[in-house]
Amino acid sequence: MKTTDNTILITGGGSGIGRGLAVAFHRLGNQVIIAGRGQKSLVETIAANRGMKSIALDVSDPKSIQSFVARVTNDYPSLNVLINNAGIMRPENLLDASNDLSTAEKTLTTNLLGPIRLTAALLPLLRKQPCATIMTVSSGLAFVPFTVAPSYCATKAAIHS
Repeated sequence: MKTTDNTILITGGGSGIGRGLAVAFHRLGNQVIIAGRGQKSLVETIAANRGMKSIALDVSDPKSIQSFVARVTNDYPSLNVLINNAGIMRPENLLDASNDLSTAEKTLTTNLLGPIRLTAALLPLLRKQPCATIMTVSSGLAFVPFTVAPSYCATKAAIHS
């Protein structure tokens, strides 16, 4: 992937690794669009980086993805880079009899199904570009499980695969 003259979409771009990537790519002269659920962090990030754009997105919600992709396709027809970065890691105890698996289900929906759904929905637009790139952020925890967050580790292993 060339590192300049791109239109880059970064999910989870308002904080953490996503924000770091957004700022770095923006400084290289790319058009950067950040997406996420946290409106406050999105606003703070674009306020600190003139020209960067943001769009609200909940990758765990298929309807949110559908409306998001329609907007991106309309507003950013030159989109050529997708960085799937949004994710959650919540502690869970699978041995606890009261565990209702809601944390595991939310983690799987956000960290695995979200990137799969978003990538599939954006493929028609990305395939129109002369040079497109799709990246998905994984974790070292895909290889060295962390017992406090087993579903997170499993989703990152699946993404890596």
